[in-house]
Amino acid sequence: MGIYERKQREKEKRKREIIDAARKIFSNKGFNTATIEEIALEAELSPGTLYLYFKSKEELHTSLSIEILKYLADEIQKVVGQDISVEEKIEKFCDVFIEMYEYDSNILINLFHLQSGETLKNLSDEFLQQIKTHSIMAHGAMVDVIQEGIDQGAFIDEHPVALADILWSSYAGVVLWVDSKKLLNSQKDFVKSTLKTAFKIIIKGLKKE
Repeated sequence: MGIYERKQREKEKRKREIIDAARKIFSNKGFNTATIEEIALEAELSPGTLYLYFKSKEELHTSLSIEILKYLADEIQKVVGQDISVEEKIEKFCDVFIEMYEYDSNILINLFHLQSGETLKNLSDEFLQQIKTHSIMAHGAMVDVIQEGIDQGAFIDEHPVALADILWSSYAGVVLWVDSKKLLNSQKDFVKSTLKTAFKIIIKGLKKE
């Protein structure tokens, strides 16, 4: 391994350590309360070194959201290739969505905020392109499954992109709305059960009579 390759590997390793530290601090303290100094301390770095990798706390938080979006897109694409019915694939999408929420609800919620129009305007071209790429992958996989169901005569003959939009917006809407209720009662978390109910209704609506 050459000097350049070794330096690149070390750089990626350090970046990974920063991201892991940031996830821990953000999850424990929340975005507004967490500081770069705390993240640097967790990563065993100086704040100055951390700034060599990420320009701000916002950029670091955005990196976590992009990471979870990439993983989500990968898992959704895996479902597409499974040898199961189209109805079962939609159910699997719901399982993936719940898994993402349970993995880190705070970062997932930030992702949904990032995908809103006004927030996107404030992102760098690099981050914006990454969000576009992984969003297209995730959304495209859902479109493929819905189109498959339409072609089989199992799903209603409506525009597959619109139906995929309904799937994704239902996911985001349930997470943002139901999760916000925890502010009133932290002991209650109905996101998982509500998502399952929502997808039962969606699948019923997708099926062709």
